[in-house]
Amino acid sequence: MNHSITFFDQQFSQGATPQALALNPFETLTLPHLRGEVLDFGSGMGNLAFAAARQGCRVTALDASQAAVAHMQQRATAEALPVRAELADLRQYLIGADYDAIVSIGLLMFFDCVTARKVLAELQQHVRPGGIAAVNVLIEGTTYLDMFEPTEHCLFGAAELLQCFDGWDIVLNELSTFEAPGNTVKRFATVIARKPA
Repeated sequence: MNHSITFFDQQFSQGATPQALALNPFETLTLPHLRGEVLDFGSGMGNLAFAAARQGCRVTALDASQAAVAHMQQRATAEALPVRAELADLRQYLIGADYDAIVSIGLLMFFDCVTARKVLAELQQHVRPGGIAAVNVLIEGTTYLDMFEPTEHCLFGAAELLQCFDGWDIVLNELSTFEAPGNTVKRFATVIARKPA
């Protein structure tokens, strides 16, 4: 199993604590823009997926962690919400349908750069015209790399993610910096963009 998948599988196996089930700042930014059929690509514990389902979306949630997927499947049944959770190798996954919104928060940086850019293009291709893509990545300048495969990660340039959405209508473009252990930082770029109709 990939190092980063093992890392998160162990985290997710520790259970659904209130902190683990809280929306992170990027999910909070994204939630108001989600409508209709949503693909959460790299959903983790499904916090955003379930929040979107509660506001009327039908969500497909994909993750590589068995613990996360099992949690989401149980939660979807318990809460009777339209969230379909599936285990997937997200590096190679081919999306088989188009969606009104596709979300990928905090995932692409765990792939090598060639794979990350290929997956981003695949996500963009399957957003319906007029639909939303919401993507969040780690950017250059961070020193927060402890959980990454030494040879398999991708730090996007500060403006690179925005450039990948050239021709789309940019709803939000935000750079964020957070403190990390050891007096280091983690820096992110977040883009929410609407595909031209």
